[in-house]
Amino acid sequence: MKEAFLKAWKTAKEGSPKRKFTQSGELIITLKDLDIKKQDNQIDVFLQLPHATGKKIKLCALVGPELAAQAKEACDTVILAEEFKTYKDKKVLKKLAEDHDHFIAQANIMADVAKTFGKIFGPKGKMPNPKAGCVVPPNANIKQITDRLRKLTRLLTRNQFNTKSLIGKEDQDDAEVVDNCIAIYNQVLSNLPGEKANIKSVLLKTSMGKPVKVKV
Repeated sequence: MKEAFLKAWKTAKEGSPKRKFTQSGELIITLKDLDIKKQDNQIDVFLQLPHATGKKIKLCALVGPELAAQAKEACDTVILAEEFKTYKDKKVLKKLAEDHDHFIAQANIMADVAKTFGKIFGPKGKMPNPKAGCVVPPNANIKQITDRLRKLTRLLTRNQFNTKSLIGKEDQDDAEVVDNCIAIYNQVLSNLPGEKANIKSVLLKTSMGKPVKVKV
């Protein structure tokens, strides 16, 4: 399997037009023979990748005084509970949601987080998610959490027959990109009732390149 992903990734890079920016890599897994409307057949899991993908992950902490100092060192944005009352403008809340990949919330103030940010963050899928480890106790180690979140990816199908995941950058070590591919592939496989029988194709591509089939 490792050799198949490595060969496809190298082919994808070689066949991709050179750009003035560093292109990202994407893994696309297409499914088949599933009733995707059934919840049991849908994939929605968070996976910590072996390596970062090169994408800058912006993190915002919604915390009380217990975690304020840690959060200011480890996160891009920190909003203290006492500041929540100033966040009433929908445009400000929308921009906050769009500018950050993950929101970390202190568990004992989650009711206030939901009240202040829920109406805007909820529909955008940006509410602090316990499954992703984003709802934390007042004595949490924020640095450990942010380090993990910077390697976190979400595998999601909902009403579509594929998952698309960032796997790294074209100038990244090939072995790291392949490790990420295998981790994603194995996770998807484990969530399918028929495992390989439910996989139609596995493709790798760069941002501007054509998809290359992985012969797994």
